[in-house]
Amino acid sequence: MLNRSSFDVIIIGGGHAGIEASVASSKMGCKTLLLTQSILTIGKLSCNPAIGGIGKGHLVKEVAALGGVMAKAIDNSGIQFKTINSSKGPAVQSTRAQADKSLYNKEVYSILKAQKDLTILSQEVKELVLKRYKIIGVITAKELVFNAEAVILTAGTFMNGKLSIGKSYFSGGRVGNKSSKLLPMFLNRLPLKLNRLKTGTPPRLDINSINFKILETQYSDYPLPCFSFYKDLTKSIRQVPCYITKTNKITHEVIASNIEYSPLYNGNIKSIGPRYCPSIEDKVVRFYNKSSHQIFLEPEGLTSNKVYPNGLSTCLPYNIQRYIVRTIKGLEKAHIISPGYAIEYDFINPIDLKLSLESKLIKGLFLAGQVNGSTGYEEAAGQGVIAGINAARMCLNKEAWTPRRDQAYLGVLLDDLCTQGAEEPYRLFTSRAEYRLILREDNADLRLTEIGRKLGLISDSHWRSYCTKANNIEAIHQKLKEAFIYPNTKASSYINNLIVNPLLKEVSCKCLLKRPSITYNMLLTTKGFPYIDVYAFKEVEIQIKYSGYIVRQYEAVKRNISNELIKMPYNIEYNNIPGLSNEATEKLNKHHPSTIGQASRISGITPVVISMLLIWLRKHNMLKVH
Repeated sequence: MLNRSSFDVIIIGGGHAGIEASVASSKMGCKTLLLTQSILTIGKLSCNPAIGGIGKGHLVKEVAALGGVMAKAIDNSGIQFKTINSSKGPAVQSTRAQADKSLYNKEVYSILKAQKDLTILSQEVKELVLKRYKIIGVITAKELVFNAEAVILTAGTFMNGKLSIGKSYFSGGRVGNKSSKLLPMFLNRLPLKLNRLKTGTPPRLDINSINFKILETQYSDYPLPCFSFYKDLTKSIRQVPCYITKTNKITHEVIASNIEYSPLYNGNIKSIGPRYCPSIEDKVVRFYNKSSHQIFLEPEGLTSNKVYPNGLSTCLPYNIQRYIVRTIKGLEKAHIISPGYAIEYDFINPIDLKLSLESKLIKGLFLAGQVNGSTGYEEAAGQGVIAGINAARMCLNKEAWTPRRDQAYLGVLLDDLCTQGAEEPYRLFTSRAEYRLILREDNADLRLTEIGRKLGLISDSHWRSYCTKANNIEAIHQKLKEAFIYPNTKASSYINNLIVNPLLKEVSCKCLLKRPSITYNMLLTTKGFPYIDVYAFKEVEIQIKYSGYIVRQYEAVKRNISNELIKMPYNIEYNNIPGLSNEATEKLNKHHPSTIGQASRISGITPVVISMLLIWLRKHNMLKVH
């Protein structure tokens, strides 16, 4: 007799996507079940001990703006915080933090454990229970049946995971954890596009065997940047440095002379790996003209003896890895605690997903994270929160919500995956966003927190903090507008020393702040404005200094938004639309775009095709705007 229990939403997998999906769903009042192989590994940082970076930091901030977990967890476990691209404009500045892996793990679990309406069980799922291609539950390997209206699959690299080191290979989702074999066998019987991808990780080094004295040191920025919008990191845990070293000619010679032992080059691995995070073998082969590659030595925690050599991912045999490591400056006597390896795993092409991350083929099945062909903790977390929101809204009989490309990097991520699919592991960069000046890290809360509140994701205390910041921003704008600097005054003398052309007439502080050489802190000193809120000050300064560019970007959004709001019914028979070319018909049938805007971004779909689609929709009274 099978045991039965009912939930609204079931999440399969306790990685970063599963965590955010669980919290989002349960916050919205849905009875939620998180099923994972091991409760102890929930939120484990499987690869690098860091959160954030170029583009990725934006995602973490957006997840935080929607009430997610990742920002809080890393702020409470970070041992080095930096702002990447600090010398560049605010659009491409990103926060990055090294994590104490053990502390991060504990922080995540403590948040989940306290979450109302969330149950966590150690169970491996072997089958989905379907009725006419609609989800009604799951069956575990121990023959437990759990019923639900929605299931979110966030299996990461665990589906048929295979680890490779040299000629050796073995089953696993990561070292020390078994792979999921039963569920992929079941999924292969469904009309889903399963394929294989590959990623990798470097060897871990013993911190006591590294000569840090001869290496370049990288410290935290001060004041410490953080991911949460309303947290002060002045009382953070102890900060530690990272170190920079480089490969050299000897390193490259060792790799080149042993390349046939790499599974990437001897035919044992045929899957495609991440283009933007290649193995050291790939770097040496593809960039043979480069004499060196940077390696960042990142500690895995305050009490850990492991160091992560970021940039040295490899799956060469252990003895060759040891030889490679010891050719590098500072690592001449380094001891490898655990070797690097490559991992291949099953993923499901996201081209068959709606922008809500629900399957177009199976009602109530949502997918998030590396199972969709993405790579990285942050991309997984972003998809997790969207899948959690929409699974819950489906259970509550509400329409799905997804951010547009002009609203969030989350929108860019969803649109890229669901429109283009994944041929290789997908990584988000700021360069993927056409509206990146209005999608900054600093304004993620201003863009998304009100939406999060309406969705039921934002607590009362979070909302009060947000409203305080929003009111402060408005108040500062008003003060700057009303305050003037007059010629021949002490204030003007101070300002004239900072600008090329001296002030000849009175000017408002708001206009003055548009000048590149003037900062808000200077005006603060000059006019004695009350010190209200550092985050509000920063936001106001960016809004004023870049106002011209921001206005132009919003005008571009207005021009393009009409197509984003026109729905495309899923069941359109594109073969029946007269005038469409065979190529257009084939691509539209393959992608089934959900909006005219999404259709326009499919490779090969021209403006002429879009015009024909609009005419056909209008003729058949199907031109609906949402």
